[in-house]
Amino acid sequence: MERYDLVYQLYDEFDTQRLREYQEFVDVFPAIDSRVALEHWQSASEELERRKDEIRNEFAAGETFAEVAAHTTRDQAFTALDLEAKYGRPVNVLVLDVDETLRSAGGTDNEIPRETLHILTEFHEAGVPIVICTGQTLENVKGFAIQGLGSEIVHSGELSIVYEAGTGVFTPGHGADTKQLLYEDLEGDIRDVFDDVRSRVLPEAPEDLRRGCHLQGNEFNVTMKPNYETGSGRAREIIDEALVYLVDLLADAVATAIEVETDEAVAWTRAFYADQDPEIRGVLEQEGAYPEVSPADVPDDLTAVLERIDVAYYEADAAEIGSLELNKVVGVERALDVLGVDDPFALVMGDSKSDLRVMEWAAENDAGIAAAPEHASRETLDHVIHTDELVFDRGKSVDVLRTIYALNRFARLGQ
Repeated sequence: MERYDLVYQLYDEFDTQRLREYQEFVDVFPAIDSRVALEHWQSASEELERRKDEIRNEFAAGETFAEVAAHTTRDQAFTALDLEAKYGRPVNVLVLDVDETLRSAGGTDNEIPRETLHILTEFHEAGVPIVICTGQTLENVKGFAIQGLGSEIVHSGELSIVYEAGTGVFTPGHGADTKQLLYEDLEGDIRDVFDDVRSRVLPEAPEDLRRGCHLQGNEFNVTMKPNYETGSGRAREIIDEALVYLVDLLADAVATAIEVETDEAVAWTRAFYADQDPEIRGVLEQEGAYPEVSPADVPDDLTAVLERIDVAYYEADAAEIGSLELNKVVGVERALDVLGVDDPFALVMGDSKSDLRVMEWAAENDAGIAAAPEHASRETLDHVIHTDELVFDRGKSVDVLRTIYALNRFARLGQ
């Protein structure tokens, strides 16, 4: 029979919903020192295996079909079949953003759900390396990674952390390659600009901005975060103000470096980044800071510097400057090299423009599949919809991970 026909049979003839309920209970049952609770867990485990045995005995590839049915819905299983038919290979590395992807302030109380963490451990046990790719600091990521996945996985040699959107890569268990400070490879003039901005960003900020923001503890990038709940109206106001301030401070630092008038540099720098990003343009217009100059008027020597520096705006969350020479793509490539993934076919999950760059890199190199939450940036959603339509609800990254779990199971049958 065709594989599609077998999957129809699987979901038509077996109570797969009940099977998934048993699997989820067994997987995420909390550790409780209670004899009654443990007996309940044991009973559920035995019933889970009994139901799986029924499927194993019905199909030639019974183990695969039992595991797919226990982990995925009908729609997820058929999506996995479509992906397997299209690409003909399993995913061999996960590249995962964290904030508003694996976890969401609005959907998961800013915690990675237990079912998501559990399926990540299943990928790890199946030999699929994990690359956590985030704008956060290394210490923050290490903390929740160890808490959520456990020290054994984090230090297994099969997990890498690309932090601060690509300025550094941390891959425990790889000797001299464990921590790589990619920003140290930048030319001195660019490092000087960042040092200048970082040293002045809070001391010279207007009082309301100083009270309403804090500086994220980055090693290299300069990131202003709100002292209000992410996504709130007050956070949006502060970050919009912070974006304008950060652009102007960057303009002043660059003006000093290339010896041009600061006022002119501010107008040109605003025009440059407004032309680069419609969201930044919108904020500048709303704040009354849109310049009366054309991007075409920006001098070549200023353009040459600004083309190497990224200004990022995350609505009601952060305003940031970083190096365009050090982005998530550069970090991911270095992580894959350390992990020994020579022919990557990645699941790339994320919500922002920095994640979109990794998705586009994967598409251009036939190196993976992209997925995004429904509240991702417009450009990111457009890319995902026009490739494989792997869009998931807020806080439900586990749905895509389960689909890829099934893809890998089906792909193995053809190997």
